[in-house]
Amino acid sequence: MSLSKTQKRTDNNIRLALTHVCEQSLKDIAGFEWLTHQVDYTHFPGSLFITCVFSYQQAQQNAIVQGNDKKLQKLIVAKLFAIGIKLSSIKQQVILDNEEACMLEHNGDWKLRLASRKGRTVARNRP
Repeated sequence: MSLSKTQKRTDNNIRLALTHVCEQSLKDIAGFEWLTHQVDYTHFPGSLFITCVFSYQQAQQNAIVQGNDKKLQKLIVAKLFAIGIKLSSIKQQVILDNEEACMLEHNGDWKLRLASRKGRTVARNRP
């Protein structure tokens, strides 16, 4: 399914906002590596999922213990809000993961790993 011009513009704005989050997080959060997003525009913004990836499971756990998961969530919410996007359930829409788990569970195949998580908790917009 191809995206409309509006959806492409929205996706580009999301990508730019999340790039800022990624750059800031690389500086501020130990073990943070990268992030990505997935979205189904027929159920947007409830279907927007952001996966924040850490180097190892221990780095991910340390981030949680140190409150950096909340820091990531706040930064993501702020950057998306600045472009007019409000997440309906930040705790379900921002997912923490790590390279180590992907290697063990999906042989390092992030495309497969992300696809396996994609539909698990999609929040539907109310009509």
